Amino acid sequence: MRLSQMLFVTLREDPAEAEIPSHKLLLRAGYIRRIGSGVYAYLPLMWRVLQKVSQIVREEMNATGAQECLLPQLQPADLWRESGRWDTYTKAEGIMFSLIDRQNRELGLGPTHEEIITTIARETIRSYRQLPLHLYQIQSKFRDEIRPRFGLMRGREFIMKDGYSFHTSEESLKETYADMDRAYRNMLRRCGLKFQAVEADSGAIGGSGSQEFMVLADAGEDEVLYTEDGAYAANVEKAVSLPVDAEVSPFSSYEKRETPGTDTIASLCEFLKCSPTQVVKNVLYQAVFDSGKTVLVLVSIRGDQDVNEVKLQNELTKFADRYGAKTILTLTVPDEEAQKKWAAKSLPLGYIAPDLADDFIQNKKDVAPKFLRFVDRTAVELQNFVTGANEAGYHVVGANWGSEFKLPETVADLRKAMAGDRSIRDPNQTLQTARGIEVGHIFQLGTKYSAALGATYTNEQGEEKPLIMGCYGVGVSRLAQAAVEQSYDKDGIIWPVAIAPYHAIVIIPNLNDTAQVSAAEQLYSELNTAGVETLLDDRDERAGVKFKDADLIGIPYRIVTGKSLKDGKVELVERSTQQRQDVAIETVVSLLKEKIAAGLS
Repeated sequence: MRLSQMLFVTLREDPAEAEIPSHKLLLRAGYIRRIGSGVYAYLPLMWRVLQKVSQIVREEMNATGAQECLLPQLQPADLWRESGRWDTYTKAEGIMFSLIDRQNRELGLGPTHEEIITTIARETIRSYRQLPLHLYQIQSKFRDEIRPRFGLMRGREFIMKDGYSFHTSEESLKETYADMDRAYRNMLRRCGLKFQAVEADSGAIGGSGSQEFMVLADAGEDEVLYTEDGAYAANVEKAVSLPVDAEVSPFSSYEKRETPGTDTIASLCEFLKCSPTQVVKNVLYQAVFDSGKTVLVLVSIRGDQDVNEVKLQNELTKFADRYGAKTILTLTVPDEEAQKKWAAKSLPLGYIAPDLADDFIQNKKDVAPKFLRFVDRTAVELQNFVTGANEAGYHVVGANWGSEFKLPETVADLRKAMAGDRSIRDPNQTLQTARGIEVGHIFQLGTKYSAALGATYTNEQGEEKPLIMGCYGVGVSRLAQAAVEQSYDKDGIIWPVAIAPYHAIVIIPNLNDTAQVSAAEQLYSELNTAGVETLLDDRDERAGVKFKDADLIGIPYRIVTGKSLKDGKVELVERSTQQRQDVAIETVVSLLKEKIAAGLS
């Protein structure tokens, strides 16, 4: 392609709306253009990148025996109500765009396609002889993000590969899950990315187990915890670990003490000269279930630990039936305004004890009359601990479970693992931290959707059984931007060869020099004929502008028909290293073919 004929506009300054390097560079280099909040146009260079990523994804999926299809983006609300997710996606998480058509039917723009694919399976799969079956698609998805940001990283419209498998047994599902693990690793390796596969929380999609694939980058929204021996890695939402050991309590008897101005753990420990590992802090949450019921939740946890709200939400979901519900709409720490709606009297915030009385809750129809109480495992073994006294300005010391305080009804792992913790698998290993961009996620769904939507098959014994399902997603457009976030320098993007929009760019420094023009035209033609995807910068611009643009857009190899032409040579510059060498014109094609083949291997 000739740049003089291409839609090609670059910017010298960072756009005001761009927050992270990859977002800035994609806008500056003319790859994308913002149309609205979280909505971007993919311009010609970007579309080539996305096509290459899609093709790698397609090849790896096809190699596993998966079959490509295309599912509707408009989805009837009734199907989502059958699965029980309509309220979760339109109210709780609020990420589904919903609308009403002229027939007064409710519809949603697909953020994901479990309901659609399960409906297809319900209507087409009859016998075990048709299984296992694996279908996938590459398509635009829509999510109404509260705060779209970072360009293609968290947009409201994006390109995704999602696949779904159907099985007769857990063993068959695990085989496909393992196939997807290998396929996803191959995809990311072929795209030239450094990545980490990590244990993950299944979120609103559900299922018994899941794994995320993280592209490692400082701007990643996710925190990954891992051990250096490679034996363990997990998203911080899912991570488990052994915390540091608790220190021995300095208090040997139970007593109430005045502790003015100590409504934080740090100020309390300084006042009492004790370790936060010997404090039980009690954190108040407000959960609203889809039945409309508000439940006040009290979590007791060791003072040096923080509550992992994803783990807490998962535990709370197990109690949904108790409140006539299926799921949680919101989970928050209630501020003063929220407390006014249910608190019968002023709460001793910062001084709450595990036995905070239920009479702090008003008698209201839509509010559960009792606190739902949890204790994290870190707090269970503490002896002679410090905790609140349910009175502002006072704490108790030397307290114990079973004597001064009843152990809360539910013991669970609710703490947030952190860097420096010991690994559960090998306590000699400590957890390290890194930032990651989630570009892939695979799930073992089980029968969550098939049971809800009545998707069954007949087994060898003639019995009707629910289909066992798996789900596998790759963010195609997110992956493309993640590649930029992982690889750039002060001058611009550095694309891996496999997904670069073009392999090489030939630059004519001086259009008035017929020798330069002739050599460039010859190389442009020969390289493209040989399968080396090549741009020709034949614009009427200064040489410096052309060099800056070539670096900015990140084409792997730059060929300059400049001063060395008099010796029958051209300058070859490798974008990733900025290494320069003069190469004989007749060897350029073979040399680049060799380098590109190495980059694709």
